[in-house]
Amino acid sequence: MSDPQPEHGRAAGASGGARGRRRVGVVGVIGELLVTAGVLVLLFLGWQLWWNDAMMAGQQSNAASDLSSRWLEQGRAAHGGTEPPAPPDYGDPVVDTADHANGEAFAVMYVPRFGADSQRNIAEGTGLDVLNSTELGVGHYPDTQMPGAVGNFAIAAHRSAYGGGMHEIDQLQLGDAIYIQTRDGWYTYRFRDLEYVTPETVEVLAPVPHHPDLQPVDRIITLTSCNPLYSTAERIIAYGVLESWQPAAAGPPAEIADVVATWGA
Repeated sequence: MSDPQPEHGRAAGASGGARGRRRVGVVGVIGELLVTAGVLVLLFLGWQLWWNDAMMAGQQSNAASDLSSRWLEQGRAAHGGTEPPAPPDYGDPVVDTADHANGEAFAVMYVPRFGADSQRNIAEGTGLDVLNSTELGVGHYPDTQMPGAVGNFAIAAHRSAYGGGMHEIDQLQLGDAIYIQTRDGWYTYRFRDLEYVTPETVEVLAPVPHHPDLQPVDRIITLTSCNPLYSTAERIIAYGVLESWQPAAAGPPAEIADVVATWGA
């Protein structure tokens, strides 16, 4: 008869090995769960930064097209079939003096450099209810001027999320057109300069940017967004100067008339 002691030792060793394998199994499951969670986080970020961004861009573009088309129809009806005045007779730009509520769309922005479907509604206010909206996307700083006015018409939009209304702001080139449409007509600004500032540099919103004590003489547009992409570390600022305007009855500027015609199609 063999000695039972070695058998007991072997049994104990086998039991300890099973417990070790169970411990390794638990660690492996936890690791797999962490990897899965990481993949899900990456998928969510991809959805948020790409798919959701693209979907919202389409919704914002369609909403702006609808508003633009309504104003175009109203402009045609307003002059009752008579010829609009010739360009030299347009005079000074008409400036909207209405008191717009927060979130109310009062203009449409279209920048060809941003792409054929870059039209966006501009609404009063720069809160998330405007910038993250599926129908808006561009916000107007309430204490700045309105389109066509002497001073600084300042607006803001995201670059890399929620429709990315100013995704290509860093691609602007000297002389690029920035078109603003309101119920009153079309305002054509031309891009002049670009700069990068800290989020605290609010002087860019002054009637004369960076010189709040000066009296403005130019009709300026200021586009603001976050920089770099996927970060809020600083702000990228684009400036333009009004080149011309024309009333709603004259329709859109000839350079973009064909593009604008597709918005209501």
